Amino acid sequence: MKKPGRSSWVANTQHVQPDGKIRRSQLITTFGPGAMVDLVGDAVVIGGLDFWQGDGMEVLAESRLCASINARRRQQGLRELRTEAAFRAAPVGDDQQARRGHGIRAVEFPAWFVCQNPECRALVQAWHGLERKGDHYLHTCDNRRSGAVCVPVRFVAACVRGHLQEFPWLRFAHQERAGGRCEHPRLILEEGASGDFADIWVRCRGCGSKRPLSKARARGTAGGCDGERPWLGSEGNEPGCEEMLSLVVRTASDAYFSLVESALSIPPMKELALRAAIDAVWNMVQTATPASIGPFRTIPDVRHALEGWSDAEVLAAIAARRAGTPVQQGPVRTAEFGQFMAAAEEVPGTIAPAGQEFFARMLRRDGALPAGIERVVLASKLREVRAQVGFTRLMPVSSDLQGEYKVVPAALGLQTDWLPATEVRGEGIFVRLDEEAVRAWEKRDEVREREGELRAGFARWAEQMKEPPEFPGVRFYLLHSLAHLLMTALSLECGYAASAIRERLYCSLPGDPMPMAGILLATGSSGTDGTLGGLVDQGRQLLGHLRAAWDAGVLCSNDPVCGHHTPRGDLTGRLLEGAACHGCLFVAECSCERFNQYLDRALVVPTLGCDPAAAFFRERP
Repeated sequence: MKKPGRSSWVANTQHVQPDGKIRRSQLITTFGPGAMVDLVGDAVVIGGLDFWQGDGMEVLAESRLCASINARRRQQGLRELRTEAAFRAAPVGDDQQARRGHGIRAVEFPAWFVCQNPECRALVQAWHGLERKGDHYLHTCDNRRSGAVCVPVRFVAACVRGHLQEFPWLRFAHQERAGGRCEHPRLILEEGASGDFADIWVRCRGCGSKRPLSKARARGTAGGCDGERPWLGSEGNEPGCEEMLSLVVRTASDAYFSLVESALSIPPMKELALRAAIDAVWNMVQTATPASIGPFRTIPDVRHALEGWSDAEVLAAIAARRAGTPVQQGPVRTAEFGQFMAAAEEVPGTIAPAGQEFFARMLRRDGALPAGIERVVLASKLREVRAQVGFTRLMPVSSDLQGEYKVVPAALGLQTDWLPATEVRGEGIFVRLDEEAVRAWEKRDEVREREGELRAGFARWAEQMKEPPEFPGVRFYLLHSLAHLLMTALSLECGYAASAIRERLYCSLPGDPMPMAGILLATGSSGTDGTLGGLVDQGRQLLGHLRAAWDAGVLCSNDPVCGHHTPRGDLTGRLLEGAACHGCLFVAECSCERFNQYLDRALVVPTLGCDPAAAFFRERP
């Protein structure tokens, strides 16, 4: 494996304690392949999937998610996932018997270190004059007999395609020197008390050249990208990148944006269930004809597998199987929305069968639902598989309304045909808005005017993107804002913290064959059998929670500043939200699908400074 300095084992490494520990669920989000991580004495990059080793890499089956991802990978010219083992959980570590070969390899990065002696502050590479002692590197300074501790430099260089490399310190320090780089460079990094880039200087003791790091913030100052991908090993470089490098702080939020797609494990649709039944007895029925299908059904295994299916349905499925025609499962979230809509009405005393991964029942209509709400579905058992499909740097990428990413992300591995994933089991409440009420609301002049303001802000934001997503529509802003208000209200009663509740939005664009306007608010835990209950029961008191959400949204602690904000002509960079801030709509980012973007409470409740006719809930429920 390519390494600037030495290699490390993270979170699971014969009789050698690992250099660090990471939760398995974090290995598909914050600390996935290619992410930079600070250890006690080192800074490393998490290795690619080719360097994940161990017997504990559990296979997580989810055919719908696999089919969805493979469809795009074919279009992008990427290697398809192996259907039977497309998703795997990270290897499990054992602190008591840690050993090499069971864990995740990480490579030391960056290789540049800064001496912590205030009178030295030398900026040197690990293999140039540094001594390794324990968990630290030591630098022999001019004014000291013993070595001084060195720490990794905070700055590296990256491009928007995800490539990562050392910042060109020598070239940058001497860029304004008439004779170019000096023959005997000795760099130091001087940092002021403020920590601002203008207060950080790179100086060469050999020739006296110096430059502030603020000059490295301009695009292109660090030079062109060399296409380096240290997390993929010595064969991982991708020469020919045409992007320019940017200065990146290793621990900054823009250094790594994980792209995660997910799917709920729902019962297979009718066509898929029939195909699975035929696959189980294929050796016996593959030659079936209209004349022979009857005798075939007398075979016990065939009779059991095809029970409930007509001869015409079976013969059509066999013909499709012979032709190699795949079963079209449809978009991931559309299928989930249809499953919630098909949920039977609850029967008192009924509990979810043991071993079932999805169990949802529609709330009985004994009492009237709040105006604008069409139905409430209580999901007491949910299983969600989340898989990381890649990552980006510098600029985040938005998914479409199905939760899919259309861009080609940075690679997680070179030779692997699987993706890192985790499964979350829990419970949730599904709320569907009245479709007729939503359509009538969308036609209001006040709503269209507000949509124009939001679209103008989105257009300005999209100018910065190479491949901007489609405007999600005013319906999405409504659903997203309502979800945040309800999450906050629910957390006060259900026993779970607000950060433990997560949204899943079901929204359609005008003209879609299946109109969707639904919200799933769920809680769950990875690596467990489920949750302790408490959230589902709150669905029976939805009216009370909706009233609490309405009260919280009408007046924000930051009004009138918050209520008067509009993305049209905004100079602060808040181009994807209307009336929204930390005082009203923003929640923990682990709870939000969109990084607290695409929010506007003026579309949900009457808001100070906005036309109340634009609110979906104009009156208190």
